[in-house]
Amino acid sequence: MATKSKTTPRRGLGSGKSAPAMSKELVVETALRLIDENGLQTFSIRNLAKTLECYPTAIYWYTPSRHLLVAEVVTLVLADVVPDDALPWQAWLKALFRGYRESIARHPNVAPLIGVNLVSNASVNVDLIEGILAKLASAGFREERLVDAFNAVIGSMVGFTTQEFAMLPPDADELERDLKGFSEGIDATQHPMVARMAPKMLGSAFLLRWSNGAVSPLQGGFDFYVDAFVAGLEAMLALD
Repeated sequence: MATKSKTTPRRGLGSGKSAPAMSKELVVETALRLIDENGLQTFSIRNLAKTLECYPTAIYWYTPSRHLLVAEVVTLVLADVVPDDALPWQAWLKALFRGYRESIARHPNVAPLIGVNLVSNASVNVDLIEGILAKLASAGFREERLVDAFNAVIGSMVGFTTQEFAMLPPDADELERDLKGFSEGIDATQHPMVARMAPKMLGSAFLLRWSNGAVSPLQGGFDFYVDAFVAGLEAMLALD
């Protein structure tokens, strides 16, 4: 019996325009462009197929599900975050955190996807895992402590930036108006620190802002955070 050969997926007939040749790279790059331009809420396989002028089934020929396609998008965004291996471990980790944040800053609409899709096999960056483990091992972490330190690095790298570039609420204008009047309702006798610091924090601190890092980057807080995290790892090593 003859074996049925795998064929190239059919393109949609569309408007008769000449469409680019389909490939997995084109599918993933176009998906990222649509997420960049329109956000996650409107992203779908159907809209992607419409943009590529093909049937939705053609998309599934290259990626079997929306979840795995999104994981591939995450992989593309984070493709170049692994720093130069020649750097000392402290500088390497700081460069990793900054490179990760810069990648998300270029594609802020992808930020909410990171935490979910780091657990997908489709988005595992083995070079990243190897680099983190090697640098932590060179610092002196061993066995279970190495795993704990690895988890701390991933959680810390993702955490601040995901929060900084979190999606804006649909009523961002209303939120801005409410927060600008926030300090007026603070009782300075009960919350003296909040009353004193609110003018400096409004619009530029977690919980008290109405735009995300794409518009108002939290650069000072991020630099402080990275330095404190690396200093914390050094302190943990000194205790072992």
